[in-house]
Amino acid sequence: MASEYGLKRHFNGEAARLIGGRVRAVYPEFDVEGYVAETERRVPGKELKDRVLVLTEGLRDRLPGDYPGALAMLMPTLGDELAEGEGMFNTSWFLMPVARFVEEYGLEYPELSLDAIEEITRRHTGEYAIRPYVERHYAPAMKRVAEWARSPSHNVRRLASEGIRPRLPWARTLDIFVRDPRPVLEILEPLRSDPSEYVRKSVANNLNDISRDHQDLALATALRWLDESPTPETGWIVKHGLRTLVKKGDQQALAILGATGGDRVEVPRLSVTPRSVIVGETLVIDLDIVNTDDRAHSLTVDYVVHHVRKNGRSIPKVFKLTTLDIAAGERRALRKSHPIREVQTRAYYPGEHVVDIQVNGLVKATERFDLRR
Repeated sequence: MASEYGLKRHFNGEAARLIGGRVRAVYPEFDVEGYVAETERRVPGKELKDRVLVLTEGLRDRLPGDYPGALAMLMPTLGDELAEGEGMFNTSWFLMPVARFVEEYGLEYPELSLDAIEEITRRHTGEYAIRPYVERHYAPAMKRVAEWARSPSHNVRRLASEGIRPRLPWARTLDIFVRDPRPVLEILEPLRSDPSEYVRKSVANNLNDISRDHQDLALATALRWLDESPTPETGWIVKHGLRTLVKKGDQQALAILGATGGDRVEVPRLSVTPRSVIVGETLVIDLDIVNTDDRAHSLTVDYVVHHVRKNGRSIPKVFKLTTLDIAAGERRALRKSHPIREVQTRAYYPGEHVVDIQVNGLVKATERFDLRR
């Protein structure tokens, strides 16, 4: 998925001209130039969702006053359904204000709006638009979601999962499913071995969301899915759906994924170089792993960087290093380059940073480096 920062830059006067031109082809009275001018005046300084709302409000002000009439002008602008692998934020990003239109203005017309969300998601996504309908019109919305889970369209099946994720990024939290995710898991049942990678990613992310609040239920579901659907597709979903628990070192999650022997493995050598770095440079992590057991094991090896915060405290961040099978008595050398570069979700502060090597969830070695400004 595109970053929020990268995506927001596209919602400007040019986007208004693109959207407005498509609407005017259906509704000749649409004031494209006024729409462009208003957008250019209002979007500077705003973040993604507020920029999208500016474009959505501009549509509302220039379309027929009644919601069904306005929606009838927007639906023909959607274009062709996306094929597998076509990114919604690359190919049809400009439909985000159209989906927001249904989210903001259609709650008094749930059936009409649910139809519109299904059509929008074939070309873009309805994962944000559906959420207020789940909250306000729970029974009809969830009935429709259950139907979507069995759709021949991979885009619609994906919406069935993505739209009801309890903790969907960029979206309002669905507290009803944070408290009790069992209705979500019922929807996911027909999707647990889906042939579409697009759908599988969503199902895995949904299971990962659930694992944050209901660890035991997520683990039990993963075990059952693997038992009842022993396919590569289900295995992939479970592996990615348990990733947060794996990063936390949860031994049951690791065992479900086949990781064994963490207590029989040692890391006798670990070096982090250079020992003093500045932002923009790269750390190199070198280590040896030794299997001290008389049988082979499957290992998940992560490294944890404890980032110093502005207040002097440290927050750990787990990074994937590798997964490997190691023979009895084998010694394996591993190397990982770790760039120290600021991203939108992480700022760096000077001080001593701790690096842990974690094997099957168990910390096996620790080193340190100093970050300078």
